[in-house]
Amino acid sequence: MASPPPHEIIVVPAAGQPGREELRQQCYDVRIAVFIHEQGFSLDDEIDKWDDEATHILLRLVPSLQPIGTIRCVKTKDYYKLTRLAVLKEYRQFRFGRALVQSLHDFVKSDAKASGSRVSDTVKVIAHSQIPVKGFYGKFGYVAEGEEFDEDGAPHQKMVARLSLSE
Repeated sequence: MASPPPHEIIVVPAAGQPGREELRQQCYDVRIAVFIHEQGFSLDDEIDKWDDEATHILLRLVPSLQPIGTIRCVKTKDYYKLTRLAVLKEYRQFRFGRALVQSLHDFVKSDAKASGSRVSDTVKVIAHSQIPVKGFYGKFGYVAEGEEFDEDGAPHQKMVARLSLSE
């Protein structure tokens, strides 16, 4: 495998913070390229009600700052949800998806510790995986739960990971 190009992974600032809209748009641009143009999902399904409150993580090349990957985290009362993982096709060979999932996990653990609402030493993360990439999530400790289901016209599987907060 070739060495990955120089890059950075940043957490997009929270709502109301400087730079949020521009950086979030860069996340959208990657998602639109992957989910709409490449995979054929609809824009109405892709940009949804969760985008305003979600935490977005952006992968960009440096020094050009070209956006090439993104992942989104939605926090609920009981768990965090990993959503909208996307890497532009020509950069998938560098395993940037793994780096984005790890960045999301790092964010989740930090946020869970800071929130002070822990009831255990683990935090639950849920992903709705497209069927062909279930094995990818398995490498991070995600385990399939329940039956396969349709989401936005494609078969998916609920995958659950419990991340340790004592590390």
